[in-house]
Parts: sequence; C-alpha cells; structure tokens
Amino acid sequence: MAETRHVAMTILPTRYGEFTMHVYQSASQQEHVALVVGTVDDGAPVYVRLHSECLTGDIFGSSRCDCGEQLDQSLRFLQEQGRGVLLYLRQEGRGIGLTNKIRAYALQDQGFDTVDANLALGLPEDMRDYGDAALMLADLGVRHICLLTNNPAKIEGLERYGIRVDERVPVETPPNPQNLRYLETKSTRMGHMLPFGQLRLGMT
Repeated sequence: MAETRHVAMTILPTRYGEFTMHVYQSASQQEHVALVVGTVDDGAPVYVRLHSECLTGDIFGSSRCDCGEQLDQSLRFLQEQGRGVLLYLRQEGRGIGLTNKIRAYALQDQGFDTVDANLALGLPEDMRDYGDAALMLADLGVRHICLLTNNPAKIEGLERYGIRVDERVPVETPPNPQNLRYLETKSTRMGHMLPFGQLRLGMT
C-alpha cells in the first residue's frame, strides 16, 4: 500500500460529545479524518465505522440515501460506548466523485437504479478501496475491530489489508419514500445486509 501520513490532530467538541480528530493525507493527496473516542490502542477489539463522504446526505440532509442518518447514528453510538473510531473517508459517491454522483442521480431520475446509473456512465458500481482506512487504523494502534456496517465489501476490504473484523454491528436506519428503491438495490444487487428485512416503509 502507498504511504498514508498522519498530518494533524486536535480535540474536537461536537454535539455528540468530544472526539480526538486526526487528519491523514493519502498518497493521492486526499485528506481523510479519524474521529476517536476513548482509548483504542490497548489491544481489545474496537468499534469502528468506515463512513464514505456524502456531501448531499451528510451536509444537506438528502433523503435520497441513508448516509447522513448512518453518520449521525454511528457518532452517537461511539459516544455511548465511550470508545471507538469513525473514519471519514473522502470517497464521494462510492468513489466516483461528486460530479459523477450527481450525473448518476440524474439518470436515476430517468428510471435507472443506483448500480445501472454508474454503469451507464462507464463507471464501476463501487470504486472504493479500504487500504487508506487500514493504514489509518494501524497507525491508531487498532488491529481488530467490531465494524459498524451493513456492507460485506467493507469487511472483505479491511481484512484484505490485515485488519481483523471480529464482529459486524448493523446500522439501522428506517427507509423513506425517496430512498426505498436505493436501499432495495443495495440489498438485492450489492449484497448489503440490511437489518429491516422486507424494506417496507415503516418497518425497522
């Protein structure tokens, strides 16, 4: 794996509680963030959330996806546990970037699902790689984890780079009319293990 360097650190008080914020710079000059609560380098399994950047969901509260809700829930959960790491990875739109993500949204408005929209743009359904995440965890002294995710590809991606995943913790967010098809596609075509079963509105 290419070098990913730790470049800055500070205490970050938030509405969820206090985190230690670490900034890492990848070989491609991307700046990723680790938000840490409690002691995580003591050898015990650590709760970890890998969260890929989603401007529309995380910042603007878009209801087309569940990203903002997952981020909110994960930060609350880590503070409740008093120990854990959230990695905020600059991999917008499953790695295709903001411009292509918005182009894919426009295709979804025409009837494409989230996978076929990417493919119609000549892009993979998911371009993310978790090598930087593994290097960040290793730098923080984290070697085996309990991963907050519904996506088995994240488990495989981390284990490929030497991070042991001892447990998967599902992230439960109820569907809404705008993201129901998106969630169904993640379940049926991308293998996400969604915790609300039939994906009917109102079911959690």
